[in-house]
Amino acid sequence: MAFTLTSNYAGKAAGFYISAALQEATSLDHLTVLQNIKFKENIQKVAGSSLVRNADCSFTNHGTLALTESVLEPKNLQINMEVCKNTLLSGWEAEQMKAGAWNRNAPKFEDYVISYFTQHIADGVESSVWSGADATQGEFEGFLTATTGAFAVNGNVVANAAAGAYTATSIIGELQKIAAAIPSTVYGKEDLRIYMNWKTYRLYISAVSTLGYVNLYNMNNDYEAMFEGIKLAVVYGMPNDQMVAAQTSNLFFGTDLVSDTTQVKMLDMSPLDGSENLRFVAKYSGGVQVGIGADVVHQS
Repeated sequence: MAFTLTSNYAGKAAGFYISAALQEATSLDHLTVLQNIKFKENIQKVAGSSLVRNADCSFTNHGTLALTESVLEPKNLQINMEVCKNTLLSGWEAEQMKAGAWNRNAPKFEDYVISYFTQHIADGVESSVWSGADATQGEFEGFLTATTGAFAVNGNVVANAAAGAYTATSIIGELQKIAAAIPSTVYGKEDLRIYMNWKTYRLYISAVSTLGYVNLYNMNNDYEAMFEGIKLAVVYGMPNDQMVAAQTSNLFFGTDLVSDTTQVKMLDMSPLDGSENLRFVAKYSGGVQVGIGADVVHQS
């Protein structure tokens, strides 16, 4: 991967680097995270019926217990990038690096790149959780991906049609529709969430503000976003004009180690091959799966 330098450098650098804002992997805070998956993990689903009957003095086998499973297979992903230190020396880092082309210290750029890469990994994970496509480089299959996503493959997820693009005047009605579609066996569960993105949440705040309700609450500190008793999980990766109602215990994210997504290694190649290159390496894995599809509602 090439390092492209576009600069108007003509003297002293500003002393820091900036980049466009990236998403945070906030969805993982509202999913069941399974770690130490080296290849595949089977998620066992148990469904029992007619298990309880009137008591008597005999042992009589009754009822049924069905065991099925979903397969969670994280995809291995990586970042490999090489940067020439001489490029940095002739550009931004001239004022930060010590004298001499063979100096091996560029701490500010290195710190920035490592931080940027970890944010970029979080950005990729967050997007893939909901809309990723295994066929796309750097992505794993998401929950909502058409045809091949976890919801589509499961086939039992409850579909709930939105009237159109969400607006501040329509969002309350759309939330009422998705709430009404939640199965009665799930409604009221402590870990039930309605997942939405920040744009949708902003429309919701605008709606309750217009109704005059927002002033009844302290929107800071211990405020917890809810709708009709259901907690709202506001995540970056959810697509616009879509919401999902599900239990956190029913949506799974699998990986080897979550900490892998926050580790980027920097290798100075000078003592290894005589070059003046820095290599940045990250390796991690990720994948999602749904447990009981019939307990999930997807509005789009």
